[in-house]
Amino acid sequence: MSSASAESPGPGPLAALPEGRLQGRQVFADLVAQGLATAAAEGWNRLVLADPDFADWPLGERSVVASLQDWAARGRSLHMIAHDYRAVRERHPRFVQWRVTWSHLFEARACSGVPSGELPSAFWSPAWTLERIDVAHGVQIASRLPARRVALGERLDQWWQKGSPSFPAVTLGL
Repeated sequence: MSSASAESPGPGPLAALPEGRLQGRQVFADLVAQGLATAAAEGWNRLVLADPDFADWPLGERSVVASLQDWAARGRSLHMIAHDYRAVRERHPRFVQWRVTWSHLFEARACSGVPSGELPSAFWSPAWTLERIDVAHGVQIASRLPARRVALGERLDQWWQKGSPSFPAVTLGL
């Protein structure tokens, strides 16, 4: 996650993404949606999303799935890290269908062996990050700073290593 090159914010969509300490649950949801739209517009090659359950993320919204659809292309990857994916399956059916279609770009890990409160709630890209530092009060930090991107990327890499494959595109049963 930390090996991607930095992109400098120019007059494009990346420049519109805010930086700094922000607050509010709706602000977070709006920033996730805006981040995914920017990923599509800028062609970011890798995204990492982490949250204990993604229950309050806007993953099921039409505009978010449309952004993911626009983003999806050869050579791109989306990694998700969660405690479990029950809430994703129940609350975000559009996202689940997108995940089935684009399974070759998507990997998910579950860190079910650790308390869900320890797992970060974050959006990582090669150009911009968003991390909720206080989920209960909706406090988050958005940044383009390379040092913050690298540090968050390294932390998410550690969580990725702790997790096990989860959230398959197709569930086989008898």
